[in-house]
Amino acid sequence: MSGAVVAAPPGYSRLALGEASITVREDAAVGIAAAFAHVRTLHCWAATIPGARSYQGRATAWSAVLPGTALAVVVRHATHGGALARLTRDLFVWPGRAPYELEASLRLRDAGIPTPAVVAYALYPAGLGLCRIDVATELLPEGADLPAFWRGASPEARTDAIAATAALVRRLSAAGVHHEDLNLKNVYLAQTGGGLTAYALDVDRVVFGLAPAAARTKNLARLTRSLEKWRARWGLEVDESTRAAIAQAVTGPNP
Repeated sequence: MSGAVVAAPPGYSRLALGEASITVREDAAVGIAAAFAHVRTLHCWAATIPGARSYQGRATAWSAVLPGTALAVVVRHATHGGALARLTRDLFVWPGRAPYELEASLRLRDAGIPTPAVVAYALYPAGLGLCRIDVATELLPEGADLPAFWRGASPEARTDAIAATAALVRRLSAAGVHHEDLNLKNVYLAQTGGGLTAYALDVDRVVFGLAPAAARTKNLARLTRSLEKWRARWGLEVDESTRAAIAQAVTGPNP
């Protein structure tokens, strides 16, 4: 084990398995421990389970059911983005952003904001005060990120996607939360009992404590930049009317 010890929040406990320092939700502790029975990392376990499903993002994530449980999780290996990604790769200063992601997820869910529940994170010492990180979150209902959903969707489905995305931005903003990385890939859409729901992903970069109006302005501006980037770089069929419809749904009267 290396670096500072981070206290586990209520309902979570800490495990030391091999070199890994793990913070895990108590109902998943047995399953997480079993996952480490024959492998050194949580991501390696998920990637080698027969029938595991892959998800392509910055790095491949895998979904699988924890051993001895009915709990399906998605396991991702944390990597850097941005200009220095080739240099920093998957190395973080201990303990990285995982403890904050867990804290942020709990706070967001307590505020009624849809986001995946963090089941566990594992830190692996890499020397010189650095670590590598795996994060396991609960598997969300079947769905897709906003760009994947949008491509080929009917006009009616796109209208629903705009409404769901706007509802997410409104909820974040009303709680005084700014998601600094609110790009289209971090909006996940799935059908739930209440219709189409938008979930906020990658919440390790959310900021709490803003005035609702300020949070709304920042969230909408960040999402708009992503819309423009997806249109210009990847040809996503979003135009000014799409941007205006989202802005109106976010800033207009409650539906």
